[in-house]
Amino acid sequence: MARIAGVNLPTNKRVVIALQYIHGVGQKIAGEIMEKVNLPAERRVSQLTDSEVLQIRELLDRDYMVEGDLRREVSMNIKRLMDLGCYRGLRHRKGLPVRGQRTHTNARTRKGPAKTIAGKKKTTT
Repeated sequence: MARIAGVNLPTNKRVVIALQYIHGVGQKIAGEIMEKVNLPAERRVSQLTDSEVLQIRELLDRDYMVEGDLRREVSMNIKRLMDLGCYRGLRHRKGLPVRGQRTHTNARTRKGPAKTIAGKKKTTT
């Protein structure tokens, strides 16, 4: 089992797919890594040699920000916005959608489960 950037890569998957288990590595970066290390696209994680795993690990450490460092930077950016008191920071602080989505309906993922308001029954006349 290959362990890269603190993540155990699944052994039976192709390397391009397995690299995407690392936070901060998507399709594009995984493809770039494969090209730089000169690995064929069909190569599986179980077929990697120790030197290839070491090359991938060094390349990720040197050229890309992944896992803990990336998470830390994102959380610091959000904290900075909240400390500034800008509009985006206030939305983060209140737990509302940040990027202009509507909140009258929807936005349940960000707002959490619906809270019913007592005493708001419809009256029929």
